[in-house]
Amino acid sequence: MNSLVMRAPDADGTCSKANANVTIADCGDSALVAKTVGLDAEPAWQLVHALADALHAVQLTGVHDVVPTYDALLVEFDCAATDHDTVRRVLAHEAARLGPHPAPTTPPRRFVVPVVYGGEYGPDLPEVAAQLGLTEGEIIALHSGSDLTVRCLGAPAGAPMTDGPPFPKPVPRLASPRTRVDAGSVAVAGRQAVICPMPSPGGWPLLGRTPVRVLDLHSDPITAYRPGDTFRFRPIEPQQWDDYTDLSLADCTDPVVRHG
Repeated sequence: MNSLVMRAPDADGTCSKANANVTIADCGDSALVAKTVGLDAEPAWQLVHALADALHAVQLTGVHDVVPTYDALLVEFDCAATDHDTVRRVLAHEAARLGPHPAPTTPPRRFVVPVVYGGEYGPDLPEVAAQLGLTEGEIIALHSGSDLTVRCLGAPAGAPMTDGPPFPKPVPRLASPRTRVDAGSVAVAGRQAVICPMPSPGGWPLLGRTPVRVLDLHSDPITAYRPGDTFRFRPIEPQQWDDYTDLSLADCTDPVVRHG
């Protein structure tokens, strides 16, 4: 794998100082990986997502997917339409332009997400409470007591991977993953949290479930949220479930939309 810190060409053909906090490496015959180095977790995440936004804005011919994560960016391209060197030069130029601490380009939104905790909706709540030495009520209070930032979109179908709640220690994954997890399931593992956007297998402990639709398959994009937005989970009672079933997550920007 070819990995280096690129110097970015200026408009006059000279080279500006490279961003020493970004390395760029080939990844197979039709992708590159830009990875942050020498930064703490939060500035690394901010730089990766600013670089993704910058590359989207450039609309480079041949690039068909840009996938930012916590500290790295995967850029996939059509190798019949462009090549590693072209994409690498653009990445290096944008990284140099942004510098190590770019300002956010899009104001974050806040989603207030209703959740029924425990019981059939969150069957792993008692076990998670026991593992952490807390009561079920304390788990719910911690999970719903602060805004959790969406860090990246994962599988399946753009699942919102967020910061985990301030539990005293990481939450283990299930010893035996489930073959099916219902859409809207609210889960935790390690120091992360997620909402399952569609039915799928899963090995994360389930604390609850939201009645609102996470995906809108008729919209582009199909997710209302993006990295940098925040979720605030709001406990509701099982008898309130039907009050929210015709809402999508897009309806739940702060303040939460309610019926009745």
